Amino acid sequence: MNLLRRHPVAIVLVVLLLVTAIHPLPALVDVVTGSAPGDVDLDRPTLYVVFAPLSNTLDALTFFSLARAQWAVVVWMLALAAWGALRGSPGTMGRRIASALAGPVALLLLAAAAVLLPRPVPRLTTSDATGTVIDYHTHTEASHDGRPGWTLALMAAWHERQGFEATYVTDHNLIYDGSLPTPPGIGINLLPGVEWSVYRLHVVAIGPVEPIARDSFGDNAARMMRLFGVIERQGAVSIASLPEYWRNYSDDLGALVVSGVDGFEIVNCAPKALAFPSALRRAVLTLATGHDLLVVGASDNHGWGQVTCVWNVSRPGARGFQTNRVYARPLALLQGDWPAWTAPLTQPWFMLRSLSWSERITWLTWVILILLYRAMPRRQGQSAGIGILARSLGQRPRGEGIPDQTPT
Repeated sequence: MNLLRRHPVAIVLVVLLLVTAIHPLPALVDVVTGSAPGDVDLDRPTLYVVFAPLSNTLDALTFFSLARAQWAVVVWMLALAAWGALRGSPGTMGRRIASALAGPVALLLLAAAAVLLPRPVPRLTTSDATGTVIDYHTHTEASHDGRPGWTLALMAAWHERQGFEATYVTDHNLIYDGSLPTPPGIGINLLPGVEWSVYRLHVVAIGPVEPIARDSFGDNAARMMRLFGVIERQGAVSIASLPEYWRNYSDDLGALVVSGVDGFEIVNCAPKALAFPSALRRAVLTLATGHDLLVVGASDNHGWGQVTCVWNVSRPGARGFQTNRVYARPLALLQGDWPAWTAPLTQPWFMLRSLSWSERITWLTWVILILLYRAMPRRQGQSAGIGILARSLGQRPRGEGIPDQTPT
């Protein structure tokens, strides 16, 4: 009880790590079937696992829907500020304020690290030798909301690190025709595409895309839906993008199908799209199955964030619904099914449930080492230090004497 009273956070974390191991989440989910796939897996780099508490936390911050992120950040900052103020050492008002601000500042730094810090990330591995690991929707600095300096080479390297073998380049209203040479040192295929912004909808067009007069499709839904026929006549494929079709056409998806859309995104890693509810995803899957339409996942990466939540494995020769398989991280899929106000509690819970055994063991190791270090008794006035722990671990039990080694 004394240990629990002195180190409640560490003890609670150990308990949570053990409890969440009882019913863990799979590393990946086949989005169509909802089950854990047997022919793909996540390959986690050694450094990713060694620093699993940091790696998993940064991933969890990346896989927030926008509304859940807002709730979590506000609640966590208030809680950390209160914790710091209550536990701060007695002293001047300035010290108390500094103690209260330390936690919120650390949280903001973690959030910035999730967006900007290069780090080891998992990559998809597959036993399907005939399939191609592909992304259908990504951006460079050429998009108006792309990260400055996010060049074609950086975007391609981002994909290659995570196991992608190809990606369509789909900047906003700017066609990538594939004519630019592949950046040196890049081993993935960069494929032609564009993301057209039209009336209340974003349409990803992939393949031999040609310029269009966007104003012709921007006044109303009826005019917008003519775009699908134009894309088809170009020999390209049209995919309705999230979150726009969900927000603006969820009650009229059949009209998009009748107008000639070739497919739908069913997972999109952008924070505004991660709130896509599973009930509507199932409705889209039913529609796509009945009309033999393509369904895809999209990183929708704009240069912000270091890890994707979804991969596709495309099968050559297949058409329509059978063309593509979509694999996603469960933590991302859960964003659309839980109220935003629950995020401060449910996001850490889902993160811990999604740990692999190697990650879970690393978490426990770090927690126990830090707990031992902090719980180790020290002489009065002696400051903390690694040497204290090392000397204490090697210290002889009190009362045990040193044998007399004087020669006789």
